[in-house]
Amino acid sequence: MSNSAQTSASNRITRLLDENSFVEIGAYVTARNTDFNMTAKETPADGVVTGYGTIDGNLVYVYSQDASVMGGSMGEMHARKISDIYAYAMKMGAPVVGLIDCAGLRLQEATDALDAFGKLYLSQTMASGVIPQIQAVFGTCGGGMAVSLGMADFTFMEEKGAKVFVNSPNALDGNDVAKCDTAAAKFQSEDTGLIDFTGDEDSILREIRTLVTILPANNEDDMSYDECTDDLNRVCPDLENCVGDTAMAMSFISDDHFFMEVKKAYAPEMVTGFIRLNGTTVGCVANRTESYNTEGEKTGEYEAKLTAKGCDKAADFVTFCDAFEIPVLVMVNTTGYKADKHSERKIAKAAGRLTYAFANATVPKVTVIAGQAYGSAYLTMNSKSTGADMVYAWKDASIGMMDASAAVKIMYADEIASSDNGAALIAEKAAEYQGLQSSALAAAKRGYVDDIIEAGDTRKRVIAAFEMLFTKREDRPGKKHGTV
Repeated sequence: MSNSAQTSASNRITRLLDENSFVEIGAYVTARNTDFNMTAKETPADGVVTGYGTIDGNLVYVYSQDASVMGGSMGEMHARKISDIYAYAMKMGAPVVGLIDCAGLRLQEATDALDAFGKLYLSQTMASGVIPQIQAVFGTCGGGMAVSLGMADFTFMEEKGAKVFVNSPNALDGNDVAKCDTAAAKFQSEDTGLIDFTGDEDSILREIRTLVTILPANNEDDMSYDECTDDLNRVCPDLENCVGDTAMAMSFISDDHFFMEVKKAYAPEMVTGFIRLNGTTVGCVANRTESYNTEGEKTGEYEAKLTAKGCDKAADFVTFCDAFEIPVLVMVNTTGYKADKHSERKIAKAAGRLTYAFANATVPKVTVIAGQAYGSAYLTMNSKSTGADMVYAWKDASIGMMDASAAVKIMYADEIASSDNGAALIAEKAAEYQGLQSSALAAAKRGYVDDIIEAGDTRKRVIAAFEMLFTKREDRPGKKHGTV
């Protein structure tokens, strides 16, 4: 092993895993290609350190690329070593963590490298939905390696020096890197949604450790629980004030206020992340209309609308949770779909994907209507009719076709136009419509809401619901897979 490997690739593994737990596999493997004078080049470990160890006692398999060996390029043996790690992980039912610094395919090995890279893609495909796949980019992640990154379940990226690209920014017609660096962490996390988490190297390694400890080891693991020291019946005062910032609401109801948000920078109007309830990991999806920092300062405002990006973000997250038997909690506050020309291009397909993801998921699903739940956008957000197991509504929640005033203006257009006091008529009819059709009580009377609860009681009520649903089983039509 080269000294640089010891200080970069191996060092990252050492910092990631529990002390003295790493066992290297394939340390003596080197490139076997002899073309283009490859025999004269040293390729220690063929540019990738592979092996296994533990994170907080949990078995993980790990590979870490060494950019000092031919730029970390993916050669035949390099790719084969990673595929071998996947084979071990599949046998043992343990996550794979990849620490990426790769310039792409090794040109000197051509078809041999291509074949081995293709087999790595196949390994990732076979592992998808069976074991968690986590990748973190610390240097370059170019070309085909970016495709591999796109196949991972969760992705991290060093925020200053790391680069992710299929095509280099300067290869894009009309692109000015100074104005738009498409390879930078900011673009890949905020615009593409490819990257889930960004930060410095130390924070990324810490976050990976946290993620591994809360996720199941595999799709059959039923031991991914932790002891809960928090009060199961803890009341969350003023939770109704968090109807806008649902990320804050999720942290309030979680055990010891734990909340790990996923894709925070992408489509911030849709919240996705993990909390703990009675020691169990729960996936969360929620609409957001505003956000605040830890100092209580407002950092963003968003429409209470479903967007194409938000729907795609949530659909991917729900699909992951369903694959690994992670229960899903949904918090609803939406008035419909975003209405503009750009959104119209993709919203129908994206909303269809999210509707399908919720309806197709067989894990326990609990929905809390915290604010407004209007029209088919509410159906998309895991309504009773689309498969939610339990639906709760806060007292002031509204459920219906649309805002009561808007509905009245349509239904009584002629009366309003001829009235001496149109505003008073609208207010009168809106109050009537709200009571008969759009209130939480009206929905509960029809069985669309299971219970109306105080906002502060949300934690104990959803914990009780998930405990009741722990042994849930569903029979579905026999099919290979859906097509949505």
